[in-house]
Amino acid sequence: MRIVKEAVERRNEILDAADELFGKKGFDGTSTNDILDIVGIARGTLYYHFKSKEEILDALIERYNEQLIKNAKKAASDKSLSVNERMVRAITSLNISGGSGSQIIEQMHKPQNALMHQKTQYAMLMGITPILAEIVREGNDQGIYDTPYPYECMEMIMAYGSTIFDDAMIVMSADEKELRIQAFIFNIERLLGVPAGSMVKYVMRMLVSSDEEDHE
Repeated sequence: MRIVKEAVERRNEILDAADELFGKKGFDGTSTNDILDIVGIARGTLYYHFKSKEEILDALIERYNEQLIKNAKKAASDKSLSVNERMVRAITSLNISGGSGSQIIEQMHKPQNALMHQKTQYAMLMGITPILAEIVREGNDQGIYDTPYPYECMEMIMAYGSTIFDDAMIVMSADEKELRIQAFIFNIERLLGVPAGSMVKYVMRMLVSSDEEDHE
């Protein structure tokens, strides 16, 4: 008897298989036949849900984005921690790990996938900025931060950080990067209205986590 599954369930099975295969064999090394073998479906069923392997990758990226935003919300909601610590944890929770995470990053950094990269950065900016802005508002209420623009402040920080410190977009020498980091910290502290030097350890933790992701 042929098993007929709900469309959402079948779609997720395809994505799960692709996630596993991209992680093991790479995006370029995985064929649609490989995905069909794992899921056990006909090619027509695959094409009903996804028109191409690239479309599967787009859907995987969207699924990862949704999970990352969910992780950030969870980290930001732990009010047993200080606002600075919650901000660090929310941002570092955005690292992609497991499954085909490294393959997704590699694919997004290819020139032909510039639009995919741009869409992902936009999704992160729109999804994470409100989460961080709420933390800043709480910091304002507690007298830790002093900024009249919580949302705009975090939007600027996220936009700059995700662009300038993306090694695939901006190539810098070690000295140039160190200068950018110093300027980044300088401006974060002034945007948040906190004493000079008070955000150094928090920003460095965020950047170290980002570097580890890039080199996975």
